[in-house]
Parts: sequence; C-alpha cells; structure tokens
Amino acid sequence: MDVRSSEGRPAAPVPGPGGDAGAVRSAVLALHRSTGLPMVFGGALAGRDRLRITELVGGRTDSLNGLVVRHGNGLGGKAMALGRPAWVSDYPRAATISHDYDRPVGREGLLSIVAVPIVVRRRVRGVLYGALREPLGLADRVVGAAMQAARDIEQDLAVRDRADEALTRARPEAVEAAAASAARWEEVRAVHAELRALAERVDDPATRDRLLEATLRLAAAGMPEAKDGPGPDARVPDERAPRPVLSPRELDVLSYVALGCTNAEAATRLGLVPETVKSYLRSAMRKLDSHTRLEAVTAARRAGVLP
Repeated sequence: MDVRSSEGRPAAPVPGPGGDAGAVRSAVLALHRSTGLPMVFGGALAGRDRLRITELVGGRTDSLNGLVVRHGNGLGGKAMALGRPAWVSDYPRAATISHDYDRPVGREGLLSIVAVPIVVRRRVRGVLYGALREPLGLADRVVGAAMQAARDIEQDLAVRDRADEALTRARPEAVEAAAASAARWEEVRAVHAELRALAERVDDPATRDRLLEATLRLAAAGMPEAKDGPGPDARVPDERAPRPVLSPRELDVLSYVALGCTNAEAATRLGLVPETVKSYLRSAMRKLDSHTRLEAVTAARRAGVLP
C-alpha cells in the first residue's frame, strides 16, 4: 500500500534526520490499518523547530501535503512543544490551540484530530496525526493506538541511532568489514525466514521436516561453535539457562521481525492477519523474557533459535 496524496500520486517524502521520513511513512500506514480513521498523516522534522507533513492517507485535497508546521503553532506544534499528545474534538472552535493552519485543515474538513509527537532521547523527531471529519470525541482506543504507533517508531529510531553512532566511532576499515559481514548475515536470515514460510506450504511431511531441519542448521550457524564463526549478534550461551521453546509460528514471526518487517508485512508473507502476528510476537516475547521486539530477536539469536 502506497502513501499517496489526495490526488492519487505518491506524496514526495522530505527526508528527516537519518531518513526519519521513511519511518514516519510506516507508522502512518500502521496507524491507518489499526484504527480505520478516515485520515491519518504525519511528518518528520525539517529543521530545528518545524516539521513538514509528507505522509498522508485518506486526504480529499492537497491542502496538507507539504504543509510546514512550526513549534508551538496549531495542534501539531502544540504537541511538539509539550512533548506529549494533544487532541481536540472541534478543531475550528478549539480554544486551546492557535489557528495558524485553519485554512488547510478546513479544506480537508477535519474536526476531531489527535497529534502525537515522536520523541527520541527527549528530542521531537516528528508528529503523527489521526483525524475524523465529525465533531466527535476520539475514543481512548484511537488515542492509544496513535501513542503506540509513536512508541514503535521511537524504538526503531533509537536502535538505528545507536547503530549509526557505533559505526561512526569505529575505524573506517572496521566499518567496511562490519558492513560486509552484516550483509552476508542478513542474506542468511532472509533465507532462513523464506525456508520456514515455504515449509508451512509443503504438504509432504518428509520434505517439510527437511526444510525445517535446514532452518535449524542456519540458526545454529550463528552460535560461537560454528565452523565459519558466529553471526554478528551471537553471544556465548549460558549452558545453565533453559532454552526457550518457541512454537513454529512464533519462530516464523520472529524470523521476519528480525529482517525488519512490520507486523503487517510479516502477516502478508506468512498468510496471516496482523492481529494474529501480534499475538504470536507477544507470546514469543514472554517466553524470551523480552520487553521489545529488538530484545526478543537478540534473545532468540543468543539461544541459537535464530541465525
């Protein structure tokens, strides 16, 4: 599904720091899928005190596409300034915000709007919006979904920032070697996920078992005792710790999460619905004693169940 402007053409992204616009695009799509709101939009910072709206779903006009929102102005600017969500049930009559952007908002006919800032290391990196064209109070479920979408993107951006910083500190030759190694292991992980997905579609039990056995061998390749050395995320396992027992579907989902897939993308590749993928992921996280997607993937690799 492409993020498109109201005229049906792709909305031209304006990259934020480190490509934040791409992350905002994924969050906008995820929020639209999870809430079904008539319009969802957002943007990354385009300067120290302003953001540019570039990602839109459900627009009827082109009035918000490319709009620059300044710190403190309007609903989004207020969310930026406060560093927390803000919402109104009747935008034109709201007394708690400035009305710098009444014209473009009015052209879209938006009345109930929630704006949630994306905050990483106490710095706002963007804003997600969800909106209705009716003067209704937004349900707690909708506001909660918007906040969760922002938290997910914050986690992804924080992980990416740490990786970028680590690479910056490394020597140039080490960076090149690490990049080559990472690329090789990403290919191994992609093959691992594809084999597991293929096994689910095979009717012959013997063939299915052979495919799953191959995935176990790929996972074991990331362990320290492997002939060609461990994968980049491998750690020496604690022999005293019980090995987590993940169901085949939990492992399938983790395999695609490890490749950077969203729940929706993993669902498409596995022939499931996103809510089912989310359920499997939560179960796997509990078994791996993890609180985030990244922790779950890392724990699975340490345990030798993912390459």
